Amino acid sequence: MSTVRRAAVVLTAVSALALTACGPSQDDASGGGKTPGTGPGASASASPSTAPTASAKPTPPSTTAPAPTGGGSADPDDVFPCSTFDVKFTASLAEPTTGSHLLKVTNKSAQPCRVLGHPVVTFGDLDGQATQRGTAPDIEDAFELAPGASAYAGLMGGAPDGKGRTVDWIAMTMDTSSDLVQTPLKASTPGLYVSPDKNSVTPWVTNAEDALSL
Repeated sequence: MSTVRRAAVVLTAVSALALTACGPSQDDASGGGKTPGTGPGASASASPSTAPTASAKPTPPSTTAPAPTGGGSADPDDVFPCSTFDVKFTASLAEPTTGSHLLKVTNKSAQPCRVLGHPVVTFGDLDGQATQRGTAPDIEDAFELAPGASAYAGLMGGAPDGKGRTVDWIAMTMDTSSDLVQTPLKASTPGLYVSPDKNSVTPWVTNAEDALSL
């Protein structure tokens, strides 16, 4: 065989081998033998995700202040003493012979107040004041005067003895056990005879009858 013919046979055989290597395999043609999802065109959802799952964000600490404990409503002992700013005042003739009068105060404020001791009573433009008659409760035992409620005291007079004077009005301030400056409340008392040491006043009480009998 000539050299040219041998070369042609070898070239033909090499070409046939190349075509066989490049062609699809029997498995590829039938669609079997190939693992799905491993080729370059496989869907991303076909393979399990390998990305780490984001953890939940930590809950920030609360900035709300805790509710206060204790406290509550005001202690009854913290109710302030009544002053002339809290009450209205009247005086009515109780005994014409002696000129004794019933004194009355009524709480006109919206809050309760405590009634202490005796009223402080002065007579018109005269110096001095009525003396205290009877014993008043201690401060801690003083009663409360609710809004709209009244307390009473008795102003005892005396028969004219030629040593005193007649006045037509009196003024009153409340005992507050303090230096509180009060505006005196006035009441008309026509013909009230004021005699030294004979005009006295009882402590505040809760009813008119007790006020005039002390």
